[in-house]
Amino acid sequence: MNSFLTFSNDNIWYEIWPELALVLGAVIVLSMDLFSKRERGFPSMAGPFAIFFQGLLFSFHLFDYLAWHPTFDRTTFSGMLSQGFKGDVMRSFFLLSSFLVSILGHRYLKANLLRVGEFHHLTMLATGGLMLLCQSDHFLMLFVSLETVALCFYSLVAYDRESPKSLEAGIKYLVFGALSSSLLLFGIVLLYGVGANPEVWGARFTGHESMDPLSFSYLHTFLAENPDHLLLRAGVVLVLSGMAFKIGAAPFQIWVPDVYHGSPMPVTAFLAVSSKAAGFFVLLNLVQGPFGGISDFLLPLLGFIATFTIFFGNLAACAQRNVKRMLGLSGVAHAGYLLVAIMASMLFPGDSDRAVWVLFFYLFVYMTASFSVFGIMGLARTSEESEHDFSNYCNLAEKRPWMAFVLVCGISSLAGIPPFAGFISKVLLISVAYEAELYFSLAAMIIGVVISIFYYFGWIREICFKPDKLHDDDSLPVDPWETVTTSGFVKIVLISLTMASIVFGLWQAPFGNSF
Repeated sequence: MNSFLTFSNDNIWYEIWPELALVLGAVIVLSMDLFSKRERGFPSMAGPFAIFFQGLLFSFHLFDYLAWHPTFDRTTFSGMLSQGFKGDVMRSFFLLSSFLVSILGHRYLKANLLRVGEFHHLTMLATGGLMLLCQSDHFLMLFVSLETVALCFYSLVAYDRESPKSLEAGIKYLVFGALSSSLLLFGIVLLYGVGANPEVWGARFTGHESMDPLSFSYLHTFLAENPDHLLLRAGVVLVLSGMAFKIGAAPFQIWVPDVYHGSPMPVTAFLAVSSKAAGFFVLLNLVQGPFGGISDFLLPLLGFIATFTIFFGNLAACAQRNVKRMLGLSGVAHAGYLLVAIMASMLFPGDSDRAVWVLFFYLFVYMTASFSVFGIMGLARTSEESEHDFSNYCNLAEKRPWMAFVLVCGISSLAGIPPFAGFISKVLLISVAYEAELYFSLAAMIIGVVISIFYYFGWIREICFKPDKLHDDDSLPVDPWETVTTSGFVKIVLISLTMASIVFGLWQAPFGNSF
């Protein structure tokens, strides 16, 4: 009875109220769409309600953890979840990202005559899963929340049932997602098997307050005592391989260009921002938590993956004419840059907080730039055959100046051009890499940024200038921007994201003095 009371008292439901609110909102949105009177000409209110609800929830949570009830480090739900200030930052990140995805998705759904309620329902459930994923302090919780998110993304990627590319992307994402989950689960099983029976596998064990082989705290102690154990190292490599699939790091990036190309535009933005950010925060928790005791083994491995990812992503993007595939491969390169921040957090002299906050700043900057770019791309009316080719953006500056301004600013931030925030984020990342003495990765990152200028500026050239002549494959029967109409709200959101990118490039005070 006492153990049951202890278990019950440890389940502090208030600590996960944003996730519970999201689930409740998702159920309401689905119900509104289910019972709406579409056959009588009444538009579904599920979309506007989902946008309003998520915007309100984001604002309330932001003020809640910043001003009203700041979260201190604590473990709840019998060690399954770990709450803290950094976790709350990422929860706000996912809420803001979901809010922006719903805004972009609402217009996309109306333009393509797709179901509204199910899209917002899946988006909100995926966001709740991402928030729980980043609070996981136990491999059981990590795997369950990760698979919850994966199931939502499988449906979202193939959401446009009338598009063969979307269905193909959904199948590819399902196959590669299942493979990555298998690798992750196999690695967890190895860690559990050795941790539960150390004497059977010849491992050392000096005792722990609770012998739970799936607990992050237990595994940290156990791996630190057995850093050279072959099965434990194999388990760690398999877990990292599964996470490398999620973040799109080479050599596990093969799904990225095809899935980005075929996904609906809002889902592509969701994958590029939220899914990648969650993967990196989980990876940060792993290398600073259960895998912290074998950093000497992890650093060369992560260094190789980061270097390979940076060069592969940038070099492969140079050969692309399709913009969505190019952005997917450039996202692979950005994954390599962020892996350098992960490595710096393991090596940073004294406290690793500076490297962690640089990682957060980079993710927020990447979010503002990505949603600016994908938001404008979602406005174009392209055909299935010429979907988002470079030539679709030919001379956009003359046709739609405000769209060209937002797009060029977003691309420039991704490329790291001053005075945009992307430039500052890369400078800060170079700084922490230098202080952590990651010279080889630092050189790879600088070379990668220089290579990226080629394809980013190739796109900017198409936007800003009228070509001397059109090739046969560049001729367009219909101007994709001729009939584009946008609501004032979408226009305000996209311009606000652009202004945020400029402001953060000049003033980083909202992120504190951690830099």
